Parts: sequence; C-alpha cells; structure tokens
Amino acid sequence: MDGQMDFAGQIAAAVPDGLVAVILHGSLATGDFLAGRSDVDLLAVVATAVTDGQAGALERFVMGADLGDAAGMDLHVVTAAVAAHPGQAPPVELYVGRHPSGVEVDRDVAADPDLPVELAMARAGGRSLLGAAPVEVIGEIPAGWVLDRGRHWLTVWQGLTDDDEHAAHMVLTACRIWRFAATGVHCGKGDAARWAAARDPSMEVIGAALRRYTTGKRESIQPAAIGGLLDRVLRDTVWR
Repeated sequence: MDGQMDFAGQIAAAVPDGLVAVILHGSLATGDFLAGRSDVDLLAVVATAVTDGQAGALERFVMGADLGDAAGMDLHVVTAAVAAHPGQAPPVELYVGRHPSGVEVDRDVAADPDLPVELAMARAGGRSLLGAAPVEVIGEIPAGWVLDRGRHWLTVWQGLTDDDEHAAHMVLTACRIWRFAATGVHCGKGDAARWAAARDPSMEVIGAALRRYTTGKRESIQPAAIGGLLDRVLRDTVWR
C-alpha cells in the first residue's frame, strides 16, 4: 500500500514538537493485508500529552487520509512514558477509528485494558515509519497480560456465538490467542488460522472463517461450531 510514509509526515505535522515515533502494525506489517477488508493500524508515541489543538489535527488527519485500498484506519496516541511502562490498563491520549460502520473518537481515556495487547503486537511485529524502532519505545508486555485479555474476550464471545456479522472475527482472533498461548508468537489472522487448523483438523469452522475473511463471501459459520472452538481454546490457554 502506497502513502505510508505520508501518513507519518501528516502525523508529524499535527504534532510538530515531541513526536517520538509513528509505528505501523497490524496486517500491513504482518503481510496479512487484504484490499478492501483490512485496516491501517498506526501507533503514535508522543513525548508529552497532546493538546486539544493537536488532537483536533490528528482527528482531521484520520478523517481525511487517503486510505487507498484499505477499509479503514485506527490511530492510537500514547505518551512515551506509557509506551515504555504501560501497566495492565494504561491511559490513551487519543484514539481515532475510521471504518465503514462509522467514526469513533476517544480522548483522554483513563484506562484501556486492550492497549497492552496492541502494544505487544506493535513491539513484536510493527515497523517505524518515523522515529525510534518499536522495541526502543515500547516496553515488554508480560505474556500473562496478553493471555488474560484474550481469555476475557473468549469468555465474552461465548455469549455471542449467534452474532453472524462478527463470526469470522471471533474465530480467527480465537486462533491468534490459541497460537500465542502455545508458542508466544504474535501473528496475523491467516497464519493463526492455518496453525490452528493443522493443530486440530476436525475444527472445520476455522477454514470456513478464513475463507469468509479472505473472500468476503457469506460462507456458513454455525454458532455451535464457534462455541466448540471457543471452549477448546479456553481449555488450552490456561496460563502456567
């Protein structure tokens, strides 16, 4: 996808002083990007808290960015202190999400328990478009924190197996959690699905979810099959 360095330049223009790094992560960094279906995931690390003016400029950047063949964009902004020593539910300066379903903006989030997982993936597989490398600005995230949050979502999804709109997302993210618990490796949805299918070929729901994710076709994904996978992953991901 073209224009990635331009994204960094536009973020730098919005935060002219104190920008430490702009890190690209997610599918564009892991090689799992699917045109028309994947998002651009960006993490901006700043030296100090962003001002209201900077937050407004960053919001305008996301709203006006040329996404090319991406489906949307997620921008998280955190201070360097938070990135280096995040804690289990760290604060977020700004989040701006732009997706086909709408726009979400959160400012001065006091505690985000999902951020450590995002930081861990950015540290492991992200690449800097500007500034310091991910491992230089993002502290190591305890694996137990990542797995605890994954198990939280697996448990939530046990009550949402009839949500067909998000069925593929639930299945493929469960595969990512499963692989991380077994190997300590962060990876994209496709790699995780192939790993999980090889581990248990009887889980046909994995292939169905991967085909739906990659093609966009509404292949049937049965709630009972999703529930069976979630149960299996929960059994296999008790942290020791």
